Amino acid sequence: MVNDDECRVIADRLLAAERDRAPIPPLTRERPGLTAADAYEIQLFNIRRRTAPIVGHKVGLSSKAMQEMMGVDEPDYGHLLADMRLSEDEPVDAGRYCHPRVEIEVAFLLGADLPAGDCTERDVLDATEAFAPSIELIDSRIEDWRIGLADTIADNASSAGFVVGADRVRMDDVRGIDAVLHRNGEVVASGRSDAVLGDPVTAVAWLARTVARFGVRLRAGHLILPGACARAVDVRPGDEFLAAFDGLGSVRLTFDKEKETA
Repeated sequence: MVNDDECRVIADRLLAAERDRAPIPPLTRERPGLTAADAYEIQLFNIRRRTAPIVGHKVGLSSKAMQEMMGVDEPDYGHLLADMRLSEDEPVDAGRYCHPRVEIEVAFLLGADLPAGDCTERDVLDATEAFAPSIELIDSRIEDWRIGLADTIADNASSAGFVVGADRVRMDDVRGIDAVLHRNGEVVASGRSDAVLGDPVTAVAWLARTVARFGVRLRAGHLILPGACARAVDVRPGDEFLAAFDGLGSVRLTFDKEKETA
């Protein structure tokens, strides 16, 4: 277990890597004994000293394929902050990030608080005010995405930004939503919402129960991203992404062209 001083040192390195866009070597290479519990303490240390308010949470590693690749049997989670919110109307500077990628997700907009340790799928559906199309921008402050479970947890589950489309839809079942991601007019990824633990609702119920261990609640007004419907796609300067969800609408995210140097 990491002590308070070690937690601060690791958290400082991750914060500097994000600020300076200078990825660091994998934490688990230097500290092979770093546990998921240690990593959540590091994540929370950095979240507590950010000034932007928490507006929601994200679930990562929610597909069986990703879990098998990482050698884990459950998802992880990170925090969404107000300064991570992106706009469909304003291009994003890809140079702000280390190794940016995008994922397509069915967003949950909570209209009521979720219960903590005993949260069920029914509770999630009852508390969800609406579903919306979304794109999550993920990034790794770890070199070349060479991450283990503890690496990504400590790094706020590799979260960097998000954009939510304008459509708001009420549904009783979000398991069978087909989703397609276009980059510059070409399909680059596709999948279904049930790639997320068989049902995105299951991921949100898991999240509510898990964050309760750290004294955290999912509150009314929060945005919850339950996990990706399809594989992550690398971002290049000038890319224009469009994510289309059957019955749920669409959402766009555009990146500035690379600036020319004199």
